[in-house]
Amino acid sequence: MLTNSVAFDTHPLLRCLHNELNELLIFVGTATERGRDWTAEWGDLPVRVQKCWTYTGLRHFGALAKEQYQRQIPYDTIPLLLRERPDVVISTDLGFRTMQAALYRKLFANSRLIIWSGLSQHTEQNLPWWRTFQRKMLYRAADAASANGFSAKAYLLGLDVPERKIFTLPYCFDLTSYLNLPLTREPDAVRRFLFVGGLIERKGLIPFLVVLSRWFQQHNDEKGELWIAGDGPLRRQVEEFPVPPRLRVTFLGNIAHENLPAIYAQAGILVFPTLADEWGLVVNEALSAGLPILGSLYSQAVEELVREGETGWTFHPDRPSQVEHAVEQAMLTPSPQLAAMRGNCRQAVTHLTPSCGANQLLRAIHFVQTGEWEDVHDGGPVTHADYCEGSPIAQDYRA
Repeated sequence: MLTNSVAFDTHPLLRCLHNELNELLIFVGTATERGRDWTAEWGDLPVRVQKCWTYTGLRHFGALAKEQYQRQIPYDTIPLLLRERPDVVISTDLGFRTMQAALYRKLFANSRLIIWSGLSQHTEQNLPWWRTFQRKMLYRAADAASANGFSAKAYLLGLDVPERKIFTLPYCFDLTSYLNLPLTREPDAVRRFLFVGGLIERKGLIPFLVVLSRWFQQHNDEKGELWIAGDGPLRRQVEEFPVPPRLRVTFLGNIAHENLPAIYAQAGILVFPTLADEWGLVVNEALSAGLPILGSLYSQAVEELVREGETGWTFHPDRPSQVEHAVEQAMLTPSPQLAAMRGNCRQAVTHLTPSCGANQLLRAIHFVQTGEWEDVHDGGPVTHADYCEGSPIAQDYRA
């Protein structure tokens, strides 16, 4: 496996995969990516750090947001592959390391290449033509490709990836510490909003604050709370934002991931107004903790897992009237209905376990080696749609 780094959330999935394979080697560009608030914990995983050049670029998400990012160029990939001679290479980006993996695939006809990359139609829009062409060439060289959601699959189909080569691999994490939280909430926490994430332009918190503040100005008989767990370059701007007296904003700063369940347990509704996210891990976390989602449809996690009025309320963050309507729905939903929604939320993500993700990767490995999709888990026949059981469009997907 070739990847940027092994994050704490993918570690359990990779450990499950490691236990099922004869041998798994993981090559990373860096131990910990810059800007992450976690340290590398590889445990018994066979991880090796590659030789890598790293530079900073600027990415635009249409007219909505822009963001600095780090691009890695691991220049020793070909020598490593020639030395190890793997049967299957799983590469997790669409850049230089995957180009080298594709070259290795061409050099050794018996090898196979799987591209495991997180993306969506929204996050990948407005790419320059040459980047789209490059991706088409990479996927043409691959034997299988992952889609983390329905939008991702549509994007891959648009790149002319054959449908039979696409396998569903939603974000699957170890959510045990969240699933063990009680679903009941104290009365003052039922409508306490929680935002978890970086204070950066792409997360859309300031445009959301504009709408939220306006709603409380227009409903001066209501009061509300917003807890903000996270930090970033917009911290001062968010702190100085003029919110109405009836809306109390509390800054928690960065919270270590092992301490986040305790924060979710004290909140009632997750706010996720992102302007561009190919998934959104916090949605998995919040749903498993029993928090309905007040979330942006520019996140695949919201698209896939949030049912309107059952597990949350959705909106397009660049359409203020939709945001205001969603806020109103969240504020005016009766408390007994919110209690029922908390149970629905947890049910929506119980299937997204590390073993689920590992099984999908094992199926992909079996497919690239045999040309056939096969169920390799112990729980009976499983289809792609079954792994998206929490999705509001799973029925359409089956059809």
